[in-house]
Amino acid sequence: MMALKKELKDEIMQKYEQHKGDTGSPEVQVALLTKRINQLVDHLKTNKKDNHSRRGLLMLVGQRKKLLTYLKGQDSGRYKNLVVSLGLR
Repeated sequence: MMALKKELKDEIMQKYEQHKGDTGSPEVQVALLTKRINQLVDHLKTNKKDNHSRRGLLMLVGQRKKLLTYLKGQDSGRYKNLVVSLGLR
């Protein structure tokens, strides 16, 4: 339940990749993290006392924030496009 299915990962990677086979660009990583974060948020709505998953969620949010900060410093245009397409902020 917590991990993303391969088909869903491939779909997200194809949507945000910079070139064919791109898995490491900040856009792809942020998109995958956002999907996992959204799944964990839904899980925590039904399982309010699951503090281990809550800690994992906070770690994922911190990792996504670092990647977004990096991307904003490298190329603000790509950052703005990513934030709009993912519905962040």
